[in-house]
Amino acid sequence: MASHPKYNEKTTATEVADAFAGQITGKIVLITGINPKGLGAATAHAIAAHSPQLLILASRTPSKIKEVDNALQSSFPGLKTKPVQVDLASLASVRRAADEINRSVERIDIIINNAGIMALPEKQLSPDGVEMQLAANHLGHFLLTSLLVDKLKAAADDADKKTTRVINVASGGHCFSSIRFQDYNFEGKPVSPDEGGYPSYLAAWKMGPEPFQEYNKWVAYGQSKTANILFSLALTRKLHGHGILSFAVYPGEIITDLVRFVNARDFDDADPALFTWKSADQGSATTVVAGFDPALKENTGLYLKDCQIFPPAPYAADLERAERLWELSERLVGQEFEI
Repeated sequence: MASHPKYNEKTTATEVADAFAGQITGKIVLITGINPKGLGAATAHAIAAHSPQLLILASRTPSKIKEVDNALQSSFPGLKTKPVQVDLASLASVRRAADEINRSVERIDIIINNAGIMALPEKQLSPDGVEMQLAANHLGHFLLTSLLVDKLKAAADDADKKTTRVINVASGGHCFSSIRFQDYNFEGKPVSPDEGGYPSYLAAWKMGPEPFQEYNKWVAYGQSKTANILFSLALTRKLHGHGILSFAVYPGEIITDLVRFVNARDFDDADPALFTWKSADQGSATTVVAGFDPALKENTGLYLKDCQIFPPAPYAADLERAERLWELSERLVGQEFEI
Protein backbone atom coordinates (compact mmCIF):
# COMPACT_ATOMS: atom_id res chain seq x y z
CA MET A 1 0.00 0.00 0.00
CA ALA A 2 1.13 3.55 -0.71
CA SER A 3 1.65 5.95 2.20
CA HIS A 4 -1.39 8.09 1.40
CA PRO A 5 -4.50 5.99 0.67
CA LYS A 6 -6.56 9.14 0.10
CA TYR A 7 -4.51 10.18 -2.93
CA ASN A 8 -6.52 9.72 -6.12
CA GLU A 9 -6.95 10.90 -9.71
CA LYS A 10 -7.21 14.52 -8.60
CA THR A 11 -3.97 14.54 -6.59
CA THR A 12 -1.19 16.63 -8.13
CA ALA A 13 2.52 15.98 -8.45
CA THR A 14 3.10 19.22 -6.58
CA GLU A 15 1.12 17.88 -3.63
CA VAL A 16 2.91 14.52 -3.71
CA ALA A 17 6.36 16.10 -3.92
CA ASP A 18 5.54 18.31 -0.94
CA ALA A 19 4.63 15.19 1.05
CA PHE A 20 7.84 13.38 0.11
CA ALA A 21 10.18 16.37 0.13
CA GLY A 22 12.65 14.63 2.41
CA GLN A 23 12.96 11.77 -0.06
CA ILE A 24 13.72 14.18 -2.92
CA THR A 25 16.32 16.44 -1.35
CA GLY A 26 19.84 15.59 -2.49
CA LYS A 27 18.76 13.06 -5.12
CA ILE A 28 20.11 12.81 -8.69
CA VAL A 29 17.15 12.27 -10.99
CA LEU A 30 17.10 11.50 -14.71
CA ILE A 31 13.89 12.28 -16.64
CA THR A 32 13.41 11.43 -20.31
CA GLY A 33 10.85 13.04 -22.59
CA ILE A 34 11.37 16.62 -21.45
CA ASN A 35 8.81 18.77 -23.24
CA PRO A 36 7.39 22.13 -22.09
CA LYS A 37 3.85 20.85 -22.62
CA GLY A 38 4.36 17.33 -21.34
CA LEU A 39 4.51 15.21 -18.23
CA GLY A 40 8.31 15.35 -18.16
CA ALA A 41 8.29 19.09 -17.50
CA ALA A 42 5.51 18.81 -14.89
CA THR A 43 7.42 16.03 -13.12
CA ALA A 44 10.63 18.05 -13.19
CA HIS A 45 8.90 21.14 -11.74
CA ALA A 46 7.39 19.14 -8.86
CA ILE A 47 10.75 17.56 -8.00
CA ALA A 48 12.77 20.75 -8.47
CA ALA A 49 10.88 22.46 -5.65
CA HIS A 50 12.61 20.25 -3.07
CA SER A 51 16.33 20.70 -3.73
CA PRO A 52 17.43 17.64 -5.70
CA GLN A 53 21.19 17.51 -6.17
CA LEU A 54 20.82 17.34 -9.94
CA LEU A 55 18.11 16.97 -12.57
CA ILE A 56 19.26 15.31 -15.79
CA LEU A 57 16.87 16.52 -18.48
CA ALA A 58 16.78 14.31 -21.57
CA SER A 59 14.96 14.91 -24.83
CA ARG A 60 15.34 14.42 -28.55
CA THR A 61 14.99 18.20 -29.05
CA PRO A 62 17.56 20.51 -27.40
CA SER A 63 15.29 23.57 -27.73
CA LYS A 64 12.64 21.83 -25.62
CA ILE A 65 15.18 21.03 -22.91
CA LYS A 66 16.33 24.64 -22.92
CA GLU A 67 12.79 25.99 -22.62
CA VAL A 68 12.02 23.70 -19.68
CA ASP A 69 15.39 24.41 -18.07
CA ASN A 70 14.86 28.17 -18.36
CA ALA A 71 11.48 27.85 -16.66
CA LEU A 72 12.98 25.71 -13.90
CA GLN A 73 15.82 28.15 -13.30
CA SER A 74 13.35 31.03 -13.14
CA SER A 75 11.27 29.26 -10.50
CA PHE A 76 14.15 27.64 -8.61
CA PRO A 77 17.32 29.76 -8.82
CA GLY A 78 20.44 27.72 -8.22
CA LEU A 79 18.88 24.43 -9.33
CA LYS A 80 21.53 22.22 -10.94
CA THR A 81 20.52 20.63 -14.22
CA LYS A 82 22.21 18.75 -17.03
CA PRO A 83 20.73 18.66 -20.55
CA VAL A 84 21.14 15.46 -22.56
CA GLN A 85 20.04 15.03 -26.14
CA VAL A 86 18.80 11.53 -26.95
CA ASP A 87 16.60 10.00 -29.62
CA LEU A 88 15.24 6.92 -27.89
CA ALA A 89 14.26 5.36 -31.21
CA SER A 90 17.94 5.21 -32.20
CA LEU A 91 20.19 2.76 -30.38
CA ALA A 92 23.27 4.70 -31.46
CA SER A 93 21.83 7.89 -29.96
CA VAL A 94 20.97 6.07 -26.73
CA ARG A 95 24.51 4.73 -26.45
CA ARG A 96 25.98 8.22 -26.91
CA ALA A 97 23.63 9.66 -24.29
CA ALA A 98 24.41 6.88 -21.80
CA ASP A 99 28.12 7.43 -22.29
CA GLU A 100 27.69 11.16 -21.66
CA ILE A 101 25.66 10.56 -18.49
CA ASN A 102 28.04 7.90 -17.20
CA ARG A 103 30.94 10.33 -17.57
CA SER A 104 29.04 13.13 -15.83
CA VAL A 105 27.79 11.62 -12.57
CA GLU A 106 28.95 9.15 -9.92
CA ARG A 107 25.47 7.86 -9.20
CA ILE A 108 21.81 8.10 -10.24
CA ASP A 109 19.11 7.76 -7.61
CA ILE A 110 15.99 7.81 -9.78
CA ILE A 111 15.44 7.17 -13.48
CA ILE A 112 12.06 8.26 -14.83
CA ASN A 113 11.54 6.77 -18.29
CA ASN A 114 8.81 9.14 -19.39
CA ALA A 115 9.37 9.69 -23.12
CA GLY A 116 6.98 8.13 -25.58
CA ILE A 117 5.03 8.24 -28.81
CA MET A 118 1.48 7.06 -29.40
CA ALA A 119 -0.78 5.78 -32.14
CA LEU A 120 1.37 6.29 -35.22
CA PRO A 121 -1.21 6.08 -38.02
CA GLU A 122 1.07 4.11 -40.35
CA LYS A 123 3.62 1.47 -39.51
CA GLN A 124 7.12 2.90 -39.19
CA LEU A 125 10.41 1.25 -38.36
CA SER A 126 13.18 2.72 -36.24
CA PRO A 127 16.67 3.24 -37.71
CA ASP A 128 17.44 -0.21 -36.26
CA GLY A 129 14.48 -1.90 -37.94
CA VAL A 130 12.10 -2.19 -34.98
CA GLU A 131 8.45 -1.05 -35.00
CA MET A 132 8.69 2.58 -33.98
CA GLN A 133 6.45 2.60 -30.91
CA LEU A 134 8.15 -0.46 -29.43
CA ALA A 135 11.54 1.06 -30.24
CA ALA A 136 10.94 4.51 -28.76
CA ASN A 137 8.70 3.57 -25.84
CA HIS A 138 10.50 0.45 -24.65
CA LEU A 139 13.70 -0.55 -26.40
CA GLY A 140 15.46 2.81 -26.06
CA HIS A 141 14.61 2.94 -22.36
CA PHE A 142 15.69 -0.68 -21.92
CA LEU A 143 19.10 0.09 -23.38
CA LEU A 144 19.54 3.43 -21.61
CA THR A 145 18.64 2.00 -18.20
CA SER A 146 20.78 -1.10 -18.67
CA LEU A 147 23.79 1.03 -19.62
CA LEU A 148 23.27 3.15 -16.47
CA VAL A 149 22.78 0.26 -14.02
CA ASP A 150 26.19 0.75 -12.41
CA LYS A 151 25.19 4.31 -11.51
CA LEU A 152 22.00 3.01 -9.93
CA LYS A 153 23.99 0.47 -7.95
CA ALA A 154 26.33 3.23 -6.78
CA ALA A 155 23.31 5.09 -5.40
CA ALA A 156 21.85 2.04 -3.67
CA ASP A 157 24.29 1.91 -0.76
CA ASP A 158 21.66 0.48 1.59
CA ALA A 159 19.71 -2.45 0.12
CA ASP A 160 17.08 -2.18 2.87
CA LYS A 161 15.96 1.34 1.98
CA LYS A 162 14.82 0.59 -1.58
CA THR A 163 14.92 4.29 -2.48
CA THR A 164 16.86 3.83 -5.72
CA ARG A 165 14.27 3.29 -8.42
CA VAL A 166 13.44 3.11 -12.11
CA ILE A 167 10.00 4.39 -13.04
CA ASN A 168 8.53 3.43 -16.41
CA VAL A 169 5.60 5.54 -17.57
CA ALA A 170 3.16 3.03 -19.05
CA SER A 171 -0.54 3.38 -19.87
CA GLY A 172 -3.90 1.77 -19.47
CA GLY A 173 -3.43 1.21 -23.18
CA HIS A 174 -1.30 -1.81 -22.31
CA CYS A 175 -4.65 -3.63 -22.34
CA PHE A 176 -4.68 -3.38 -26.15
CA SER A 177 -1.99 -6.04 -26.49
CA SER A 178 0.45 -8.38 -24.86
CA ILE A 179 3.91 -8.76 -26.39
CA ARG A 180 3.70 -10.32 -29.85
CA PHE A 181 6.90 -12.28 -29.46
CA GLN A 182 6.89 -13.79 -32.96
CA ASP A 183 5.46 -10.76 -34.73
CA TYR A 184 6.42 -7.66 -32.74
CA ASN A 185 7.10 -5.88 -36.06
CA PHE A 186 3.67 -6.66 -37.55
CA GLU A 187 5.10 -8.64 -40.46
CA GLY A 188 2.22 -11.10 -40.73
CA LYS A 189 3.93 -13.88 -38.79
CA PRO A 190 1.84 -16.20 -36.60
CA VAL A 191 0.68 -14.68 -33.33
CA SER A 192 -0.12 -16.89 -30.36
CA PRO A 193 -3.80 -16.71 -29.27
CA ASP A 194 -2.69 -15.58 -25.81
CA GLU A 195 -0.77 -12.60 -27.22
CA GLY A 196 -3.84 -10.48 -27.84
CA GLY A 197 -5.19 -7.84 -25.51
CA TYR A 198 -7.33 -7.84 -22.38
CA PRO A 199 -10.79 -8.98 -23.55
CA SER A 200 -12.98 -6.58 -21.55
CA TYR A 201 -10.82 -3.61 -22.54
CA LEU A 202 -10.91 -4.58 -26.20
CA ALA A 203 -14.68 -4.96 -25.97
CA ALA A 204 -14.92 -1.42 -24.57
CA TRP A 205 -13.22 -0.27 -27.79
CA LYS A 206 -15.48 -2.52 -29.90
CA MET A 207 -12.46 -4.63 -30.86
CA GLY A 208 -12.45 -8.41 -31.04
CA PRO A 209 -10.27 -10.59 -28.79
CA GLU A 210 -8.25 -12.19 -31.59
CA PRO A 211 -4.70 -10.83 -32.10
CA PHE A 212 -4.40 -8.49 -35.09
CA GLN A 213 -2.47 -9.83 -38.07
CA GLU A 214 -1.92 -6.44 -39.69
CA TYR A 215 -0.55 -3.25 -38.16
CA ASN A 216 -2.97 -1.44 -35.88
CA LYS A 217 -1.78 1.75 -34.21
CA TRP A 218 -3.48 1.01 -30.89
CA VAL A 219 -2.28 -2.59 -30.75
CA ALA A 220 1.28 -1.43 -31.49
CA TYR A 221 1.00 1.21 -28.78
CA GLY A 222 -0.45 -1.34 -26.36
CA GLN A 223 2.41 -3.77 -27.00
CA SER A 224 4.95 -1.05 -26.16
CA LYS A 225 3.13 -0.13 -22.95
CA THR A 226 2.92 -3.77 -21.86
CA ALA A 227 6.67 -3.84 -22.46
CA ASN A 228 7.08 -0.92 -20.03
CA ILE A 229 5.34 -2.88 -17.27
CA LEU A 230 7.15 -6.15 -17.93
CA PHE A 231 10.44 -4.24 -17.99
CA SER A 232 9.71 -2.97 -14.47
CA LEU A 233 8.89 -6.50 -13.35
CA ALA A 234 12.17 -7.83 -14.75
CA LEU A 235 14.22 -4.98 -13.32
CA THR A 236 12.90 -5.42 -9.79
CA ARG A 237 13.45 -9.17 -9.97
CA LYS A 238 17.06 -8.70 -11.09
CA LEU A 239 18.00 -5.69 -8.95
CA HIS A 240 16.02 -5.76 -5.70
CA GLY A 241 18.94 -7.47 -3.97
CA HIS A 242 20.99 -4.34 -4.71
CA GLY A 243 18.33 -2.11 -3.16
CA ILE A 244 16.88 -1.05 -6.52
CA LEU A 245 13.19 -1.25 -7.40
CA SER A 246 11.16 -0.49 -10.50
CA PHE A 247 7.52 0.48 -10.88
CA ALA A 248 5.34 1.17 -13.90
CA VAL A 249 2.72 3.90 -13.75
CA TYR A 250 -0.46 4.83 -15.60
CA PRO A 251 -0.65 8.64 -15.57
CA GLY A 252 -4.20 8.90 -16.94
CA GLU A 253 -5.29 10.86 -20.00
CA ILE A 254 -3.63 14.25 -20.48
CA ILE A 255 -3.65 16.55 -23.50
CA THR A 256 0.04 16.75 -24.39
CA ASP A 257 2.09 16.42 -27.59
CA LEU A 258 1.76 12.65 -27.10
CA VAL A 259 -1.69 12.83 -28.70
CA ARG A 260 -0.56 14.68 -31.83
CA PHE A 261 -1.33 11.67 -34.01
CA VAL A 262 -4.79 11.15 -32.49
CA ASN A 263 -8.01 12.67 -33.79
CA ALA A 264 -11.45 12.83 -32.21
CA ARG A 265 -12.79 10.03 -34.42
CA ASP A 266 -10.30 7.63 -32.86
CA PHE A 267 -12.43 7.64 -29.72
CA ASP A 268 -15.82 7.19 -31.40
CA ASP A 269 -16.03 3.50 -30.53
CA ALA A 270 -14.49 3.73 -27.07
CA ASP A 271 -16.42 3.62 -23.82
CA PRO A 272 -16.03 7.11 -22.23
CA ALA A 273 -15.65 5.43 -18.83
CA LEU A 274 -12.16 4.35 -19.91
CA PHE A 275 -10.83 7.89 -19.71
CA THR A 276 -9.82 9.99 -16.72
CA TRP A 277 -8.79 13.39 -18.06
CA LYS A 278 -6.18 15.21 -15.99
CA SER A 279 -3.90 18.23 -15.97
CA ALA A 280 -0.18 17.66 -16.46
CA ASP A 281 0.36 18.22 -12.73
CA GLN A 282 -2.26 15.58 -11.90
CA GLY A 283 -0.91 13.24 -14.58
CA SER A 284 2.57 13.39 -13.05
CA ALA A 285 1.42 12.63 -9.51
CA THR A 286 1.57 8.85 -9.80
CA THR A 287 5.10 9.04 -11.19
CA VAL A 288 6.22 11.04 -8.15
CA VAL A 289 4.53 8.58 -5.78
CA ALA A 290 6.29 5.67 -7.49
CA GLY A 291 9.61 7.46 -7.37
CA PHE A 292 9.64 8.67 -3.78
CA ASP A 293 7.05 7.01 -1.54
CA PRO A 294 9.12 5.03 1.02
CA ALA A 295 6.16 2.74 1.73
CA LEU A 296 6.52 1.11 -1.69
CA LYS A 297 8.60 -2.07 -1.60
CA GLU A 298 9.13 -4.95 -4.00
CA ASN A 299 6.18 -6.85 -2.56
CA THR A 300 3.67 -3.99 -2.61
CA GLY A 301 2.91 -4.21 -6.32
CA LEU A 302 4.22 -3.51 -9.77
CA TYR A 303 1.85 -1.00 -11.35
CA LEU A 304 0.29 2.21 -10.05
CA LYS A 305 -2.74 4.18 -11.17
CA ASP A 306 -4.14 7.34 -9.59
CA CYS A 307 -1.34 7.25 -6.99
CA GLN A 308 -2.25 3.76 -5.73
CA ILE A 309 -1.19 0.19 -6.45
CA PHE A 310 -3.42 -1.22 -9.17
CA PRO A 311 -3.46 -4.59 -10.97
CA PRO A 312 -2.40 -4.53 -14.63
CA ALA A 313 -3.68 -6.98 -17.23
CA PRO A 314 -2.54 -10.47 -16.13
CA TYR A 315 -0.10 -10.87 -19.02
CA ALA A 316 1.67 -7.67 -17.92
CA ALA A 317 2.47 -9.23 -14.53
CA ASP A 318 3.75 -12.55 -15.89
CA LEU A 319 7.32 -13.36 -14.85
CA GLU A 320 7.89 -15.73 -17.77
CA ARG A 321 6.86 -13.05 -20.28
CA ALA A 322 9.05 -10.53 -18.49
CA GLU A 323 12.06 -12.81 -18.95
CA ARG A 324 11.18 -13.49 -22.59
CA LEU A 325 10.90 -9.76 -23.24
CA TRP A 326 14.28 -9.19 -21.57
CA GLU A 327 15.87 -11.79 -23.83
CA LEU A 328 14.17 -10.35 -26.92
CA SER A 329 15.29 -6.85 -25.95
CA GLU A 330 18.88 -7.99 -25.56
CA ARG A 331 18.75 -9.54 -29.02
CA LEU A 332 17.31 -6.40 -30.54
CA VAL A 333 19.94 -4.10 -29.00
CA GLY A 334 22.72 -6.61 -29.70
CA GLN A 335 24.02 -6.75 -26.14
CA GLU A 336 23.56 -8.96 -23.10
CA PHE A 337 23.51 -7.40 -19.63
CA GLU A 338 24.70 -9.11 -16.46
CA ILE A 339 22.93 -7.03 -13.87
